[in-house]
Amino acid sequence: MNLTISGHHLEVTPALRDYVTTKLDRITRHFDQVVDVRVLLSIDNTSDKDRRQRAECNIRVKGSDIHAESNQQDMYAAIDDLMDKLDRQIIRHKDKLTTHNSEAQRRMIQEMQQQ
Repeated sequence: MNLTISGHHLEVTPALRDYVTTKLDRITRHFDQVVDVRVLLSIDNTSDKDRRQRAECNIRVKGSDIHAESNQQDMYAAIDDLMDKLDRQIIRHKDKLTTHNSEAQRRMIQEMQQQ
């Protein structure tokens, strides 16, 4: 798995880097076919001062790309929210793959029994 963590208007400290990698372990625990992960941590200069901290992530997995983003008051809260969103998307993607595979196997078994 390739992991890229970058910052925009923000220095990515070792503490932030470690926090992101420990949170990403939850994603790889659910789905091990992750190819590439790109995390962008940034501080937006918006009029809404409460949601300036932004975390976004692009994950390339076998079969598709998954994207999520989160804006919060605190960077760690933004990372937590981002990982929750990614976790739900990864579980949904894995369910789709296993459902598709089980249906194909079921059809193959039925065809073999008919012959």
